[in-house]
Amino acid sequence: MPLLRRRRPHSLVLALGGVLAGTLALTACSSSGGGTAESDAAGTSPAAEASEPLVIYSGRSESLVGPLLEQFSEDSGIATEVRYGDSAELAAQLVEEGDRTPADVFLAQDAGALGAVSAAGLFGPVPPATVELVPPQYSAEDGTWVGVTGRSRVIAYDAQQVPEADVPTSVYALTDPKWSGQVAIAPTNASFQSFVTAMRLTDGDDKTQAWLQGLVDNDVQTYEKNGLILDAVNAGQVKLGLVNHYYWYEKAADVGAEAMRAQIAFSAPGDPGALVNVSGAGILTGGAGEDADAFVAYLLGTDAQTYFATETFEYPLVAGIAAAEGLPALDSLQGPPVPLERLEELPATQEMLRDVGLI
Repeated sequence: MPLLRRRRPHSLVLALGGVLAGTLALTACSSSGGGTAESDAAGTSPAAEASEPLVIYSGRSESLVGPLLEQFSEDSGIATEVRYGDSAELAAQLVEEGDRTPADVFLAQDAGALGAVSAAGLFGPVPPATVELVPPQYSAEDGTWVGVTGRSRVIAYDAQQVPEADVPTSVYALTDPKWSGQVAIAPTNASFQSFVTAMRLTDGDDKTQAWLQGLVDNDVQTYEKNGLILDAVNAGQVKLGLVNHYYWYEKAADVGAEAMRAQIAFSAPGDPGALVNVSGAGILTGGAGEDADAFVAYLLGTDAQTYFATETFEYPLVAGIAAAEGLPALDSLQGPPVPLERLEELPATQEMLRDVGLI
């Protein structure tokens, strides 16, 4: 496993400059309605002071993105109001609220949640100049949402109990009786549900349901979150677990890579376990115009992309930003051939998980 630098304090991570800072400054001025010489001298116009905050529904946890959103407000002068929650639950809430939603932007943990909101017709277009910053396979084809970071599914394993050569290269091997009671999953987690959706779309419902039932019959261990799975593997409580790659890097940055009992392995190319999903953002129809546009553009700016690479250890999606040391190149990961926007087919996946008793 790679050597990792200790995590830097969040306050030292970001310092917006260059083109992005100029863009945000111009946006802040335009949203204030111009201003007078007196208001310019004061630094803030009366209209800007009275403007409504940008309302963000965030399926990313506050511990992960809170410092970044605070920095956005500090650097742009755009006030934000953030509602944190599970991506799937927030997507359902947005669909229920419809055009009555107070949200301006949806920042989601995975493409499935973004696709569900897009399918309901609740997103307006992301500015083309912003969408073009990201390779097309990581955004909606119709431009209604854009990927922000990439994350690969991996198998975490207890290196003290499982030699690297014995780690399964396919998730289908996890139903083997030799792993009975030793595999951990998070069935209510949005990333797991998107992964199962990709399996359904690639290999069909019958094979996917048989695999899920095989996990149940093999006494699969269930946890609420990916981080809890990694902790269980690291403590030797289970031998294997399905997580997103960056959980290992975050924990290793905190405790030291040399102290990690848990390690991670990437599944074989084409296997459902090799899915590369994205976090991403969409702008609600009737959202806060230029402020919402500026926020999404900020997420794809150099400093924010560097933040994600060095602080949350996700894959940056903008060219020229290096991923964390030791990660395989993003374009070398070959997941199942499923367009990410199709991961919005979550209801059938959730029904399947209920049918086998996993949720």
